[in-house]
Amino acid sequence: MPTALIIGASRGIGYEFARQYKAAGWRVIATARTPEGLENLKSLGCETMPMDVNNLNDCAGLGWRLDDEKIDVAILNAGVLGTRTQGLQTPFQPSFDEVMHTNVLAAMRILPILLPLVENAAGKLAALSSTMGSIGMRENNSSWLYRASKAALNSVLKDVSLSAQKATCIAFHPGWVQTDMGGAGAEISVEVSVAGMRHVIAESGHAQNGQFLSYDGSQLDW
Repeated sequence: MPTALIIGASRGIGYEFARQYKAAGWRVIATARTPEGLENLKSLGCETMPMDVNNLNDCAGLGWRLDDEKIDVAILNAGVLGTRTQGLQTPFQPSFDEVMHTNVLAAMRILPILLPLVENAAGKLAALSSTMGSIGMRENNSSWLYRASKAALNSVLKDVSLSAQKATCIAFHPGWVQTDMGGAGAEISVEVSVAGMRHVIAESGHAQNGQFLSYDGSQLDW
């Protein structure tokens, strides 16, 4: 039975990844911060781990908790939008710290721990990014703190991919998804987004290592 690990699975895209992989017969290990989130994941039949990606001890403990595991698919989904802005509004320090710590520092702590576990299975490692982090595709500067954090996350994922020998590492744009972050008026449902990413993950190989891909498989500009 293949194993999927979902970091940040209490709701939205992360929860849907856990639900779909479990429905497909996978063993699913899923993390959440809150007791309610963990209970919801347990109700799906997932193995659960309490984890706050901004807690250094939680991040450090991930490795020993999963020691010797072979992870076929690992998804780093945890992330925050921060304050929505228009134009060049200087962020307040607490907002900057929250967004950069959650979206970048946590990835720099967690991805090096996950990579050997995925290497053990010659599996797939994906980080949930956004086209808002693309510099080449950028046409406006709304929510520029979030954009900066996702551009940094893309850089982190690319660096991790350079250390991969057997694993395939991908940065994903999940689309504009109908979640708490994307809003009810977004273009696609969470079910469609996750089904698309799961298909891309399943079909990807080492040729896709280090790429920035959309949920439909199209390659995106960094």
